[in-house]
Formats: sequence, C-alpha cells, structure tokens
Amino acid sequence: MYNTWEELEKAINNCQKCKLCNGRTNIVFGVGNKSADIMFIGEGPGADEDRLGEPFVGKAGQLMNKAFFGLGIKRENVYIANIVKCRPPQNRVPEKDEAFACMDYLRNQVILVKPKIIVLLGSTALKNILSEDRSITRERGNWIKSGDILYMPTWHPAALLRDETKKIQFWKDLKLVKDKAQKESLKT
Repeated sequence: MYNTWEELEKAINNCQKCKLCNGRTNIVFGVGNKSADIMFIGEGPGADEDRLGEPFVGKAGQLMNKAFFGLGIKRENVYIANIVKCRPPQNRVPEKDEAFACMDYLRNQVILVKPKIIVLLGSTALKNILSEDRSITRERGNWIKSGDILYMPTWHPAALLRDETKKIQFWKDLKLVKDKAQKESLKT
C-alpha cells in the first residue's frame, strides 16, 4: 500500500507486471479531483488515452463529457480511472491476469480518493470490482452498497457508440448519481 499519490505514481511509472506494458505509449493512471466524492472506473485506455496518458479523452470520453455537461457534473470534481492502466491491443477486454496485475494500483487509488460513490462503467469494471458473477445488463441502474461505498453500474460510454439506444439508460443512471450526490450534499 502506498500512503501518498506521489508514491503510487512513482510505483506505477515503470510497471511491468503484465504483457500490456510491451505495447504502451503512456501509462494512463487517472485524472481529476484526488479527494472526489464520486469516482468513475472504466475498463482500460484506448488509442487516444494511450497517446495522451489520460483516461476518457477519445470518442467515448467525449460522449461522457457531454452527459456530464448536460447533467451539471464537472469533470474536474470527479476522479476517473480504469481497471488496467495500459492499453490492451485493439482495445480488447483486459484479460484476467492483466486486470489482476493492476488491481492493487486501483485499490490504492480508491483508498486515497475515499469516494462515497463509484460509478462502474461497463461489465469489466463491474466484474473486477464487485464480482465475476455480476451482469451489467442485470445490475445496470441499481445501487449496490458494499462497505462505505455506493456503486452505480452503468454502460461503458463506448457501448453507447455501438448502440445508441443505451444512451437514455446511461443518462438516467448518471442522473441517479447526480440526484444522490445532491441529496447527500456531495460535490459533483
């Protein structure tokens, strides 16, 4: 466990725990308010994220930003991270060993941020954070409490690019997060 952001970032800087390190341009650590009340966790970096070293800056991230804007969520007030910190080839789903290799980094990010709400973006985030037997189609839009954290599973923004009918559900799920945050006087 790392006690500071500096220690954690230094530890991950030259990570070679899995084969994803071989193809990366940049480690995509995380971005946003490091003491946010709301944290978003996605799957892994895509090409734009790998190039720029920041999560959710490609087409899926732009779509997420539009939803944030429409709902009055400020990107700089939340923290955004991924299950894996390096881009899987051809944006494939991270393999179990790759997700496992990054999990301590992500757990440490959660410990340092101390979010009250975590939005799980897609099946990979849901399965790796809560449990393998969970289904995004079944759990999406439903609050799940574990420990001191409330989880909201929803579609990954990339899924919305493939199936526009999911946009309304995604919007409704983020609205639930925004409403809960307002009710609890959390910063969005």
